[in-house]
Amino acid sequence: MTKRETLYLVDDNAAVRHALRLFLESRQFQVLEFASAEALLAGVDPNANGLLVLDLCMQGMSGLELQAKLKASDSHLPIIFITGHGSVQDSVHALKAGAADFIEKPFDNEVLLESIRQTLHQERALREQRAIRAELTHKFERLTPREREVMKYIVNGTSNKHLAELLGVSSRTIEVHRSRIMSKMGATSLPELVWMALSIGIIRAWGKSQRVPCPA
Repeated sequence: MTKRETLYLVDDNAAVRHALRLFLESRQFQVLEFASAEALLAGVDPNANGLLVLDLCMQGMSGLELQAKLKASDSHLPIIFITGHGSVQDSVHALKAGAADFIEKPFDNEVLLESIRQTLHQERALREQRAIRAELTHKFERLTPREREVMKYIVNGTSNKHLAELLGVSSRTIEVHRSRIMSKMGATSLPELVWMALSIGIIRAWGKSQRVPCPA
């Protein structure tokens, strides 16, 4: 049985919430309703998976204020704004702050549905990328300080011979470090190790910015 995606619906208009919940549940989503931004913050983990369908103008905390609070808590919950009173300035502000979409009321429910599906598809891909980065970061942090230092030089193109001279050790010692690094990181080739370094920001930190494709 396929797990249903969770949608968090925040709107201070009960009739709107009820109608949208019925529609979205008929499309096989799990929908949790909230009458205010404050209620969402009190009842939902900011790190939860799913998608937030958020009214812009509400009594109490506005949608833009909630977006800012979630962003400050490092939440990755994607947001689709819905509003009957939004301005161009509001939409620009929301989108620049990371909102996935900004839809004006009244709208066709199918338009919202398509936006939700596209956003969730993108979010699944982003979650996979974050999981990969977290795993690679964990592996990198488990390297010894010397292995981390050697890896940074290796992925920036420093040869074993030059690196041995820089660190005042033998080339054989560098080869041993390199072999252990490849094993601990789970890399089968230098290009794969370079891609891993790019994924967790090691190369950017050392001055390179070019993208290396993920090895097949």
